[in-house]
Amino acid sequence: MGGIRVNADTQESSVRGLFAAGECAAGINGANRLGGNSLSDLLVFGKRAGEYAAAFAQENAGGTVDQDQVAAAAKWALDPFERENGENPFTIQHDLQDSMQALVGIVRNEDEMQEALVKIAEFRERREKVSVMGNVDFNPGWHTSLDLHNLLNVSEAITLAAIARKESRGGHFREDYEAKDPEFAKFNFTVKKQDDGSMKLDRVPIPEMPEELQAVIKEMG
Repeated sequence: MGGIRVNADTQESSVRGLFAAGECAAGINGANRLGGNSLSDLLVFGKRAGEYAAAFAQENAGGTVDQDQVAAAAKWALDPFERENGENPFTIQHDLQDSMQALVGIVRNEDEMQEALVKIAEFRERREKVSVMGNVDFNPGWHTSLDLHNLLNVSEAITLAAIARKESRGGHFREDYEAKDPEFAKFNFTVKKQDDGSMKLDRVPIPEMPEELQAVIKEMG
């Protein structure tokens, strides 16, 4: 199952100084996310993330803040208030949910997921034209306009990885590739957003399982 890519020991993400734990993080669950283990997952890896984050903070000086970046981000966030007669962000969120459920849902195939990518691109264009009313205090419409940026990124990442994984494994089922392919057990897919906004899909080899763990699995049958 997908999530933020983290170091297996420290829980540090690919963003230096950013640590992740719990169900937002990838790695431990493999192709399935087991029901009922989320609290133990959070306790174990949350403790580990906290310890390494604290050590990182002690060993590194505080970062510098680029005020130009802050100003640009603030302007981007507030732009929906400046637009008039734009689209309601809730409408785009609803359409995105419907499209992902219908085209990248439980049962997947190539044609539908390619259609989903086209729709996601269209939703991005619509998102750039949303407008909201009121002020910044307790404004669900504004919050949704901000959320859409991340929802669209995650939706595209999920769809790209699902298209590339031409097999069925765990919670990922392809009706055009119904069987497991042993080759896909040798690597994970990672998706990273580039500076130009595009998504880069890579294959990251999975380290060979230590002999002691292989022996445990073999013993369990």
